Amino acid sequence: MKQPLAYIHPAAKIAPSVVIDPFVTIEQNVEIGEGTRIGSNVTIMDGARIGKNCTIFPGAVISAIPQDLKFKGEETLAIIGDNTTIRECVTINRGTAAKGKTVVGNNCLIMAYCHVAHDCVVGDNVIMSNATQLAGEVVVDNFAVIGGGALVHQFCHIGPHVMLQGGALVNKDVPPYVKAGREPISYAGVNSIGLRRRGFTSEQIRDIQETYRYLYLSGLNNSDAVERIEAELPATPERDEIIMFVRNSKRGIIRGYM
Repeated sequence: MKQPLAYIHPAAKIAPSVVIDPFVTIEQNVEIGEGTRIGSNVTIMDGARIGKNCTIFPGAVISAIPQDLKFKGEETLAIIGDNTTIRECVTINRGTAAKGKTVVGNNCLIMAYCHVAHDCVVGDNVIMSNATQLAGEVVVDNFAVIGGGALVHQFCHIGPHVMLQGGALVNKDVPPYVKAGREPISYAGVNSIGLRRRGFTSEQIRDIQETYRYLYLSGLNNSDAVERIEAELPATPERDEIIMFVRNSKRGIIRGYM
């Protein structure tokens, strides 16, 4: 672990098997788990909690203070799970008083030049392609894949198993299991290929497609579509997850086909 060309605060809690390359800076209130590797010129600031077997590539900055004028220096965290890869020049800011922490889950791939702003919650097995930018308090659920250069508005929610087009401008919530793209962003079908890769059966995928026919192809508004889905489609975990997502959406869900 010891690297004479790195600055490591003596109070930082770093597992013995962590590999630290030259010119790394690690501040005081930091914890890093077993098997993680920190590339050269990485800066890990107060409040970072990094899990086991992560790889952080050169130039990344973890747990910098938020780019939020409401931030008043409160003690907050940036938490990264196990087995996550953070590529070159990624920035992950710590939380504010709003939620107290920014979270990136397990088994994620955060590609070069991505930004995860204060109080975001990124789930497990998420892929963020190059230069994806998440504004504050965005939620990205498990197994979502975000194309390169996507811009996600503050407070938006991207559901599980979503496939988001590169360069997308996301200003509405993106419900589970869908593909989304175009400008303005809209529903582009069910992410059936991704779902098959993750073990969903043909019957499950058909049920998801049928649910979205009510939401996006029936001509009904969202409230009426949800009522008909509940009345006419059999209950499944996927159907119920979609219903709950739509009902709980604070920004409203993306539009249907133009």
